[in-house]
Amino acid sequence: MNAPRPDSRPPLSSLDDALAALLAQAAPLVQTEAVSPFDADGRVLAEDLVSALQVPPQDNSSMDGYAVRSAEIADEGLLLPVSQRIPAGAAPQPLQPGTAARIFTGAPVPAGADAIVMQEDTESVEQGQVRILRVPGPGQWIRRSGEDITRGSTVLARGVRLGPAAQGLAASVGRDRVLVARRPRVALFSTGDELVMPGEVAPGAMKPGAIYNSNRFFLRSLLLRLGCEVEDLGIVPDRRDATVQALRQASAGNDVILTSGGVSVGEEDHIKPAVQQLGTLDLWQIAMKPGKPFAHGRIGAAHFIGLPGNPVSSFVTFLLLVRPFLLKLQGATQLAPTAIELPAHFDWPRADKRREFLRARRDDQGGLELFPNQSSGVLTSTAWADGLIDNPAGKAIARGDPVRFLPLAELMA
Repeated sequence: MNAPRPDSRPPLSSLDDALAALLAQAAPLVQTEAVSPFDADGRVLAEDLVSALQVPPQDNSSMDGYAVRSAEIADEGLLLPVSQRIPAGAAPQPLQPGTAARIFTGAPVPAGADAIVMQEDTESVEQGQVRILRVPGPGQWIRRSGEDITRGSTVLARGVRLGPAAQGLAASVGRDRVLVARRPRVALFSTGDELVMPGEVAPGAMKPGAIYNSNRFFLRSLLLRLGCEVEDLGIVPDRRDATVQALRQASAGNDVILTSGGVSVGEEDHIKPAVQQLGTLDLWQIAMKPGKPFAHGRIGAAHFIGLPGNPVSSFVTFLLLVRPFLLKLQGATQLAPTAIELPAHFDWPRADKRREFLRARRDDQGGLELFPNQSSGVLTSTAWADGLIDNPAGKAIARGDPVRFLPLAELMA
């Protein structure tokens, strides 16, 4: 009996294992820079942001109205003289006993006052007096000093990816500069003699087998959204020497080289031998659909990441593998997207042996509808969808089943 031939194909890796292995290679960049909060959107904080002051800095009014001593107001209808007027930004005098102070939202509460009667619960009277129509309780409508932020507290932790609210928060504690991680430098190129750029060849003049290079557009945009500096090296011909030259150029001064296409083992796939000529390479077959082929290696100090050429495969593998890798390079602590559970408003009876990422979008009934064509070459599905359904291997979906949904708004932020 003949001995069985060994299977030369490597076993499929789970997505979780592949991601863990990839992240293990992503040592955060050590260089930092100080930028204005105005320019910090999307940047990763490289220090704990500690407040040097209280916010609010002093007790202040949360309403337009009158500052009073609550113990002096036992009954409705009490008439009090108005002893001072306090707009926001003013420095008030202590409140005189038996009086009220006209006060506006955000203005500091005068010493001696312990409540605000809002304007709607008062009635102005001639000769500078006010009638109190509702008895106040101590502390009413007063925002206390340090209610939001206390002096010496950490308002934003190192590793937080800053957004508009965090930019405003940094400004609220007086920071005109924040320390953030340096932007990763990424070289991007595509491989394939079949690829042409829009504008170079009219649709009617396309040669048989030619396609427009869509991957270059969405990959560049995704990199920019992640705060990267992008060196776009265009389309590299399907030749070994051209691929080696492009990789050598890309490795000079960049942290990451990102390619799409050419990571298989066909005769025209030159990425594998070219990377191995210049550095090291691991080829992974990942048990996910779309996006089975994936590569990671090193050329000098630069990481190499090779994505599959099919546009949806390239898009999905970027979001699930490259995105967290680039965030970790910047020192971010939140790498995984937040999934939500929603009901399926469709049937998916053909379970796959691989973990699937189905393009879907929310409907008016609060559930998910599925794009009808889930092929890895149908880029329309990614523009139509507003998220990915993370469907475990071997699992069919029946209408009404809860599914795990990853919003694209977060994955592409």
